Amino acid sequence: MTRSIADQTVTELGGPGSVFVRQRADHEQLDRLLQELDGTTGTEQERVLRRIDRLVFSHAFAEETVLWPVVRRVLPDGEALTLQVEEEHQEVNELVSTLETLGHDDPRRAATLARLVQVLREDVRDEEDVMFPRLQQALDGPALRRLGRQWEVARRVSPTRPHPTVSRRPPGNAVSGLPLSVLDRTRDLVDAGVQHAPARLAPAGRAVSHGLAAVAGWVERVPLARRGDRPPTSR
Repeated sequence: MTRSIADQTVTELGGPGSVFVRQRADHEQLDRLLQELDGTTGTEQERVLRRIDRLVFSHAFAEETVLWPVVRRVLPDGEALTLQVEEEHQEVNELVSTLETLGHDDPRRAATLARLVQVLREDVRDEEDVMFPRLQQALDGPALRRLGRQWEVARRVSPTRPHPTVSRRPPGNAVSGLPLSVLDRTRDLVDAGVQHAPARLAPAGRAVSHGLAAVAGWVERVPLARRGDRPPTSR
């Protein structure tokens, strides 16, 4: 009988550095951020959401480029398992993209935010309770630690913002990942600077951020960036 990785020790999960240990640490951080998000409004809500975005999108992109291909290779039902999670990732991308267009007073914002939190929590449970215990049966400790190192490298160079039209699978995500990561992380720095810069410089900073967003949108629409998706996540 399989056990959720949430209930296992570090040793059981393959030791320090195992992909499961790294994944669980991110999931625990996400849970803390979601608790922090609860009840927030206005600019404080935006700040917490940006922290969630930076965690979630880099985490998911690394899963899709490094981890899910392994799941599909070693598990007989890996295709179905990964497709379900990819659909959750796609919905998160679309929900966050929608939130970015909604003002704080928009009546649709609360329902969109509630759905985002629900999907994020469902995604964690599908991975920790269903997919990862199955993968654990197929890989030994050294393989899990090796996969953990590969996933961590990918996470550090993955995009940090929603890109709903980019493929959730290779080759599209692999091709678009690095340019989108550079653009997203530059925008993160610019946006952080705008928050602390003198008011007279804020319009220029926002213009730079919007310009970077436009370039990212162009990258998303490159045909190769959209190759590899299955119909449920293809946009």
